[in-house]
Amino acid sequence: MNLVIVTGLSGAGKSQAANALEDMGYYCVDNIPPAIISAFVDLSKRESEGLSKLAVVTDMRGGSMFSDIEAVLSDLKTKGVEYKILFLDASDAVLIRRYKENRRKHPLCDMEDLSLSDAVRLERQKLSGIRAKADFYIDTSLISSTQLKTILTETFLKSAEGGLRILCKSFGFKYGIDVDADNVFDVRCLPNPFYVEQLKQKTGLEAQVQEYVMNSVDSENFKKAVFDFADFTIPLYIKEGKSQLVLAFGCTGGRHRSVTFAEMLCSHLKEKGYNASAIHRDINKN
Repeated sequence: MNLVIVTGLSGAGKSQAANALEDMGYYCVDNIPPAIISAFVDLSKRESEGLSKLAVVTDMRGGSMFSDIEAVLSDLKTKGVEYKILFLDASDAVLIRRYKENRRKHPLCDMEDLSLSDAVRLERQKLSGIRAKADFYIDTSLISSTQLKTILTETFLKSAEGGLRILCKSFGFKYGIDVDADNVFDVRCLPNPFYVEQLKQKTGLEAQVQEYVMNSVDSENFKKAVFDFADFTIPLYIKEGKSQLVLAFGCTGGRHRSVTFAEMLCSHLKEKGYNASAIHRDINKN
């Protein structure tokens, strides 16, 4: 059985994540109290077909019942049920803006008689324990629902095959650092195609841009250093049992240099036999 427990901050995109998992063939149940998860898994095991891939969304909407989550996770391990925890997050400012835009109430506002900003801060505090146990962490502050679905598809369709899932990501520092990253490489020190008129509107997915970025000794040395670092550390992450590794490259706008290096590293890792893919967070932003 393949069980995914989806949790995280209210307004961070858990329902969208559940929809994406459903499209991948998971049987999804939203807003389930933790105490019911074990019973639901037991029931699913008795089904002859169709429930081998399960995803459950559990969060602070369950109120005091959510405090059972630690005991439930321990019970699942005792029963030999393998599971992965997907934690969705976003910055306080983004969460507050989303609630104001859709005019919905945060679940802790009434439960704890709090303002929206205080509710978000308290929820983050209450979720710190489960956040630390998460196998997959995605910050949705700066990504669209389409990008979220792409990341989840890349992650869970491949992770079902077993082994470490590696995401090579590009981003623009002007839009904020990529908080999902396990390692961040700053490539702003390398030649910038943005200042070449015929390359300005192109991206690092195109050969002309890649050739320009790599047409220097510094770029080649940077590439060698990154590849050596990845080749050395990835076996250690595998040995440690890590499920997902995010290697992120940042440049100013996230369209040229960072994309070039994310693509190159992804190709290098695939040649090594690793389960790798490239994601470009800011490539379509001006």
